[in-house]
Amino acid sequence: MNLRDLQFLIAVADLRSFGQAAERCFISQPTLSTQIKKLEEALGIQLFERSNKKVLPTEIGEQIIGSARRMLEEEQIIKELAASARDPLAGNLRLGAFPTLAPYLFPQLVPLIRRELPKIRLMLIEDKTDTLLRQLSSGQIDAALLAMPVEDESLQITALFEDEFLLAVACGHPLANKTIVTLDDLTGLPLLLLDEGHCLRGQALQICQTAGLSEQQDVRATSLETLRQMARAGTGITLIPAIAVREEDGLCYRPFQAPPPRRTIALVWRKTTARRVLFEKLVFSVLAIRRKALRME
Repeated sequence: MNLRDLQFLIAVADLRSFGQAAERCFISQPTLSTQIKKLEEALGIQLFERSNKKVLPTEIGEQIIGSARRMLEEEQIIKELAASARDPLAGNLRLGAFPTLAPYLFPQLVPLIRRELPKIRLMLIEDKTDTLLRQLSSGQIDAALLAMPVEDESLQITALFEDEFLLAVACGHPLANKTIVTLDDLTGLPLLLLDEGHCLRGQALQICQTAGLSEQQDVRATSLETLRQMARAGTGITLIPAIAVREEDGLCYRPFQAPPPRRTIALVWRKTTARRVLFEKLVFSVLAIRRKALRME
């Protein structure tokens, strides 16, 4: 048994699929299946229940997978300690962000990181919040930009900025005539939301519950761009975070009466990391971008 075997084990556990796990690990499915089988034979136990439709960890498999995650995290800590001793502001930085933030913040952040941290090799990962948290815990990524709250005592969470929600409606919609809207203005109107698994959906649903709004059940978008197009076509109204607002996209954006609904964006990393200096530098970089954006508004 070696660390690579543990990576295979965790990939299968995360994805519940030998095929997808093989893709993640950049090996063939037969090779991965053989390695897992050898691991089971070496341990003398069955790690996974296999069927044509799904792969599930056994009870003892779950315990071993938990230990494997901790071992790989310790391996990552050793690597980080060595790299930090050489140069804390050099090496690879695997940075994640969720889909309703990444396309709007990454293009501003990358040039700044390349200028301020020239020895850093940046890898950007866009994925849903739950996936990013799993990758962060297992050491697959180094840090993530997430929307609060994040409830995990093993993670360092540093709030960066507030991102207000704006109402987005077709410019022919009656609410487009208002300068400021209230949540009461939305009562009875069809609200377009993202599909399950997107953190923006959860944030919007909280707003809906506060205002007594109802979701339009027959539309579940997987991207902000789809929400924009549906709202522009007059299918319904939607909420768009300020960082994602475009001035000329055929929609009318209206701010909410104070205090407006908003989300808090934070940088999150493992408390055990040896790269705290790097992440603190990254915090300052994001804050610099936000200050610049506020001056331009």
